[in-house]
Amino acid sequence: MNRQSALLTGKTILLRPLNGEDAETYYHLFYGDEVRRLTGTKKHITKEQIEQYIARKSGDDSSVLLLIALKETGEVIGDIAIQDIDPHNRNANLRIAIGDERHQGKGYGREALLLLLDYGFGILNLHRIELEVYSYNARATHVYESIGFVREGVRRQTLYYNHEYHDVIMMAMLENEYRARYLKKEQ
Repeated sequence: MNRQSALLTGKTILLRPLNGEDAETYYHLFYGDEVRRLTGTKKHITKEQIEQYIARKSGDDSSVLLLIALKETGEVIGDIAIQDIDPHNRNANLRIAIGDERHQGKGYGREALLLLLDYGFGILNLHRIELEVYSYNARATHVYESIGFVREGVRRQTLYYNHEYHDVIMMAMLENEYRARYLKKEQ
C-alpha cells in the first residue's frame, strides 16, 4: 500500500494526493455496484482512462483531488475533491466517495469532509462550497446536514438510474456558517 505523505491529517484518516501508482487501487475502489449507485455512475471506465484522469487532475488548478486513507494502515478507502474552483467568486463544488461498504458508516467520510472544508475555507479562501446528493442516499444527506450543509433546492428527476428517475438535492455551506460552527472565537 502506498503510504505517501499526507496533505491533511485527522484523527483516524489522512488525505493525500493521487499519483500514477494509485491507478489500480482507484480503479478497483469505485467499481462496486453500491458505490456506483451512490455516485450515479453509469459509464464503465478502463484502467487506462483512470490513469489519464489522474494525469489530467495533477495539472488542474481548478480542483484538489485527494485519496482518503486510514491513518493507521495507509489503506485507501475513498476519495474526496474540491472541484470547479472559481477563484473570482470564491466558490467550489465538493464530492466524496467511500469505496468499500465495510468502511462506510464509521465516520471516515465525516472526518474527511471536515478536513477538506477547513482546507477549502482556510487555505483556498473559499466563500461557498456546494455539493449534490441523490435523494436515495439518505445516509449521506444526514451526514451533510449534521455537518452544517443547508438544503438549497431539488432538481427533480435529474438522474435516470436502474429504470427509475431520481431527484438531486443541492446543498451548500458558506464560509461564515463554517466559521461560526467550527472555529472558536478569539477573545
